[in-house]
Amino acid sequence: MSENRTDLAELGEFGLIDRIKAKFPLQLESSRLGIGDDAAEISLAKDSHLVVSTDLLIEGIHFDLAYTPLAHLGYKSVVVNLSDIAAMNAIPTQILVSIAVSNRFSMEAIDTLYEGIAQACQAYRIDLVGGDTSSSRSGLIISITALGYQNPGKIVKRTGAKPGDLICVSGDLGSAYMGLQILDREKKVFEVNPDMQPEINEEQAYLIGRQLKPEARTDVIFDLADVGIVPTSMMDISDGLASELLHISKESGVGMHIFEDKLPIENLTKLASSDFGLSPITCALNGGEDYELLFTVPQSDYEAVQKLNDITIIGVVKEKSTGNILNLKSGQAVDIKAQGWIHF
Repeated sequence: MSENRTDLAELGEFGLIDRIKAKFPLQLESSRLGIGDDAAEISLAKDSHLVVSTDLLIEGIHFDLAYTPLAHLGYKSVVVNLSDIAAMNAIPTQILVSIAVSNRFSMEAIDTLYEGIAQACQAYRIDLVGGDTSSSRSGLIISITALGYQNPGKIVKRTGAKPGDLICVSGDLGSAYMGLQILDREKKVFEVNPDMQPEINEEQAYLIGRQLKPEARTDVIFDLADVGIVPTSMMDISDGLASELLHISKESGVGMHIFEDKLPIENLTKLASSDFGLSPITCALNGGEDYELLFTVPQSDYEAVQKLNDITIIGVVKEKSTGNILNLKSGQAVDIKAQGWIHF
């Protein structure tokens, strides 16, 4: 970021909008009209349904600028919304970005935030087509709306899981939470001694990266399509695996039974959780912000699932009366309880 500082008041709202518009040329044919009018115009084919999701990220609640670079924040703010689109088995295409900023932020700082947003747009081949800007008395607020599309017969909800279905997850779990623990620890050390440099090794860098710069698993949507799988239910893991399992259980009216020894947990996560005196299973179940996909498929798709990289079968769907169960290695069965992110 430039050492020079330009107050946003020098540009004004429309000057800032023009500045943002110049950096986001449209990439997709479906993006008919982007930033600059009263609304965006997006064309869809007759056999496609529009899928829309929106998220708020608020300074002090969802992120801490003491250790979150603005470019990373811009990237992550897009990713968390694209993850919701992927969780519907849909393809993201456009986003709208609205921000509210206090006067402590310069134009150069906002430029850096939008550089991260632009990187995400390029990485996922989506267009920024609009949004809003405003002032704030309480730091930085980011609101992003994501749009996507899918054939109506292939859109996946939380309501379709059936007894006998296999429970699957992408990627690994708990690593983003451990990355957050490391960042919080280093912040506390810095507050005590500002001359102290962070002690981050190569292994910890992976965990921190999972927290600061996650990826939306849109690749899984294409992989599932390639092997002919349409999940019966799906959602992304943002508030913790346990919470998401209970959501699908409630919405589908089923019991979710998973196995401790099947949970995909990186060795780096296990080592870090040990250093902090935490259980890696607790981190995987309740950590949150992994932005992996949790989904169910019929048992007839078992062989097809086995062909997919980075997908793990962690359990099976049962009748609702059986409850939601974590089967431990010891043979004990315990109830799944959500202890992750609480919004209010």
